[in-house]
Amino acid sequence: MSQVSSTSPNTATGALFMVTASLAFAGTNALQSVLPWQFGMSSTGMAFWQYVIASVLALPLILRIGVDKLRTRHPLAHEVRAFVSALGVHVFVYGFAAGVPIWQMVTLLSTGPLFIILGSTLFLGERASAPRIVAAMVGFAGAIIVSGVGSEGVTWHTLIPVAAAALWAVTDVLTKYLAREEPPETLTLSLLVLVTPNHLFILLVVNALAWLSPAIVPAELATGFPFQLPTGAGLWLLVLLGALTALARYFSSFAYKKADATFLQPFGDLQVPLSGLIGWIFLGQVPSMWFWPGAALILAASSFILWSETEKGHTLSVA
Repeated sequence: MSQVSSTSPNTATGALFMVTASLAFAGTNALQSVLPWQFGMSSTGMAFWQYVIASVLALPLILRIGVDKLRTRHPLAHEVRAFVSALGVHVFVYGFAAGVPIWQMVTLLSTGPLFIILGSTLFLGERASAPRIVAAMVGFAGAIIVSGVGSEGVTWHTLIPVAAAALWAVTDVLTKYLAREEPPETLTLSLLVLVTPNHLFILLVVNALAWLSPAIVPAELATGFPFQLPTGAGLWLLVLLGALTALARYFSSFAYKKADATFLQPFGDLQVPLSGLIGWIFLGQVPSMWFWPGAALILAASSFILWSETEKGHTLSVA
């Protein structure tokens, strides 16, 4: 590892990769909103096919890492991590199917770092420093502004992206736990290999519940044959969704090879305004007037905690 300034070509390339990944993620958010409403896809079916396509396209990355890296001393922890990650996806895409606008979904998803702080403190024994507490309070205030003061008002649907953020925070906390003993290649490969079977499991469970007891399963989760694909333009949009998911993975992976995660985080946060902008321009989802101050507070909290915990030095480690 070498020490370079944040203006080096490597870190600039990393930032470019992360901005591209953010654009890809913003595109997936728009498509996840379009497919259920315009082409009648259930959210579970959409999530399943999205990750089947993404996994097929990610095969070169899997082969490049090497399947031998799947050897682990913690198979159960890896499976729980993959399951919670897949469950977070299903909860998140259900929000789109339930009609939560893109700008609200993605902004409230940015509360994830606050849950990571909480989980790391409670379960990994990390210290709850004053900056972490301040960041948690500021981010929570931003989430309240976005979810409760806007014209949409407070509904239980508002909690959907927050629930997805909490689930993905569990994934990150488990990743931190496993990273104490496991190499990054094992962490990456296990998730790539295990996440799609877990999507299939969730799809089958949800549709079985919908068949056995339709009243307890929201209609958007399971509609018709669980493996049904859309036709015409819908099929091409689904393929594009899977491709953008794979591209986001690739570009994120390349970015982290070029620059440190703390340097890249603000560029990853760009998906919040980018998603809001795409939803506004292409889907007519005009953000509430409270979106901007609320989003600013959430992003400020994330940026502040990253700054405070890397303030000891002004250099960045790169591969």
